Amino acid sequence: MPQGQVPVTPDDGLSTRQRRNRPLLVVHTGEMKGKSTAAFGTALRAWNQGWSIGVFQFVKSAKWKVGEEEAFKALHRVHVETGAGGPVEWHKMGEGWSWARKQGSEADHAAAAAEGWAEIRRRIEAQTHDMYVLDEFTYPMKWGWVDVAEVVEVLATRQGRQHVIITGRDAAPELIEAADLVLQTTKIKHPMDAGQKGQRGIEW
Repeated sequence: MPQGQVPVTPDDGLSTRQRRNRPLLVVHTGEMKGKSTAAFGTALRAWNQGWSIGVFQFVKSAKWKVGEEEAFKALHRVHVETGAGGPVEWHKMGEGWSWARKQGSEADHAAAAAEGWAEIRRRIEAQTHDMYVLDEFTYPMKWGWVDVAEVVEVLATRQGRQHVIITGRDAAPELIEAADLVLQTTKIKHPMDAGQKGQRGIEW
């Protein structure tokens, strides 16, 4: 809430304005759907503020076209053509083996994920984007393809105004501890329970 009252005022030496504009590390975890959807909703707000957006999808196949990808690419074109909003980059960083059968060993997939993280680290160190959405990035950490301690250190020491949102199930405890905002999606009901598969406009 923009006009909400915070329950405590930390003794961190920051002014109210500085504290309000401090970049956040956000984690969306839990078993239910909606983690990525919530992250992209926040990125949409950031685009409206003219921020540079970098989306990096792990795990999903390059053949898997999500609606948000097409929407944000369209918004990038709007920015280029009119100056409205901010620039958007969208990258698929993994091999996508959990969504589609593809050739390659686990070592190949691990190497692809590690290189994806290396590219993100380079961009964070160069302060390339105002907001990063690292979609399904919890999985490479869970599987040991990316070092959790390294990720936490890089994110904790990042410079400038760089907000980071990480999505995926089973977020590492170290990542949750380092985050400023953590949400957990909890399943109460799901259409699949009644035998209904995903549909256009809802899942993609």
